[in-house]
Amino acid sequence: MSAPPIDGLVTRLRAAGCVFAEEEAALLLEAAALGGGAQPGDRLEHLVERRIGGEPLEHVLGWVAFAGRRWGVAPGVFVPRQRSELLVREAVAAAPPGRAVVVDLCCGNGALGGAVALALRDAGGEVVLHASDVDAAATACAAANLAPLGGVVHAGDLYAALPGSLQGGVDILLCHAPYVPTAAIALMPPEAREHEPLVALDGGSDGLDVLRRVIADAWSWLAPGGSLLFEVGDDEQLATVATHLTAVGLGRRVAEDDETGATVVVATRRAPEGKRASAGPNA
Repeated sequence: MSAPPIDGLVTRLRAAGCVFAEEEAALLLEAAALGGGAQPGDRLEHLVERRIGGEPLEHVLGWVAFAGRRWGVAPGVFVPRQRSELLVREAVAAAPPGRAVVVDLCCGNGALGGAVALALRDAGGEVVLHASDVDAAATACAAANLAPLGGVVHAGDLYAALPGSLQGGVDILLCHAPYVPTAAIALMPPEAREHEPLVALDGGSDGLDVLRRVIADAWSWLAPGGSLLFEVGDDEQLATVATHLTAVGLGRRVAEDDETGATVVVATRRAPEGKRASAGPNA
């Protein structure tokens, strides 16, 4: 008797270097069973060949599990990392009660902004959600993910993509900017450097090229009391961004997750004494 399909599949995945072969096999079997078109066996073989060929599992499946939900992610689009759930938690904690304007810059597939919006709404709040990315594949993916949440996705470079009416009214400004130094890109796993867009990975010589631009103009987009949140990779980057935040008048605190290795900076435009900003315009 031949081995059950999942046993043979696990063996093939493990031989290809998949660390979590059992979990991946179960997910690939599920995807093949749910897919349309070809017969399940043919669909499964196609998916397995893609995975063994080095394509990220999330691209093969068409979704990524993030913050308790599956979000669509297409080939060529940055896959949100689990460590970025810290950024989501900190954003939810920093949001004002009631109504909040949330903007997700460098949004990729939109999972971070979407997760924040869902968490705030689950807590009884109202959310106005905007997202932007310079990559066309990412904005198409984000639009599909965020449309059911009422989110609006814009294509373009950072703030230039956003409606001007949002200036001075953003309560939560997420930015998962690339922060990997150019020289370190070659050291990343092949799944990332061969299948995700370079624009979503390469942060320039010290990894902070995009974040410098974001920080420089953040004050004018934040509401009083609003916060800019982003990730950094190490203490040297943290020290550098601290200098830039001080220069533009933003206060800051740092949150870390030892389990995932995530470091999130929460930079806040202080509200006038005795006031906490209400949400900005309904753009």
